[in-house]
Amino acid sequence: MKSFREALSNASNILILTGSGISAESGVPTFRGAGGFWRKYQAQSLATPEAFAANPSLVWEFYEYRRQLASKVQPNKAHEAVAEFQKRKIAEGKNVSIITQNIDGLHQRAGAQDVVELHGSLYRTRCTKCHNIVINENVPICPALAGKGSPDPNTMSSDIPKEELPLCEIKDCGALLRPDIIWFGEQLNDDILQKAFNIVERCDACLVIGTSAIVYPAAMFAPQVARRNVPVAEFNIEETPATKQMQ
Repeated sequence: MKSFREALSNASNILILTGSGISAESGVPTFRGAGGFWRKYQAQSLATPEAFAANPSLVWEFYEYRRQLASKVQPNKAHEAVAEFQKRKIAEGKNVSIITQNIDGLHQRAGAQDVVELHGSLYRTRCTKCHNIVINENVPICPALAGKGSPDPNTMSSDIPKEELPLCEIKDCGALLRPDIIWFGEQLNDDILQKAFNIVERCDACLVIGTSAIVYPAAMFAPQVARRNVPVAEFNIEETPATKQMQ
């Protein structure tokens, strides 16, 4: 611990990589492993372009539930500690970059700056036609989704018509909007990914907080840093596949 404190104190470019575990204490479900269901659906089965194409009403209900939940919970002490650490180091003339796999916006609400969101955000939409991206923090996101999204397995899907779901407001477009989230089977945004790679390459200390380190490309970040003999500290309640790679 003493040697790591010294390494962290001397570092100029610190990377903090976070995952769903950091938000679990706030009450945000991880949707991984046992119990990762919404209604009768495994949550991961709804987070695909195929699911959205087949039933956009159902997928939007799922994300309306997640937006409602994320808007009601508060950043926890871990989010606050990360934001305060970043603020303190910036005041010292150093750099702290936060890369998160989370889509809940809790880092920003805790006061963190310039958070790199690898997998997108619950509070952004993307047009399925013109690809315009818009920040939208309204809950519900549209009138038809008001009161929808209950996780009760006995709840029936609403089958909301497409024209009543969130639509693009760009003139002469009006196409269906989707959450601006990287779904299973989709590639990460090239610009975001390049920004993350640049941070990984230049960091001289790394903290891994609340991530199982199994989802790529984030899973390779910390081991990649460790191979450069850069100190890495992992903060998880259980060992992860990357733990031994970073020793």
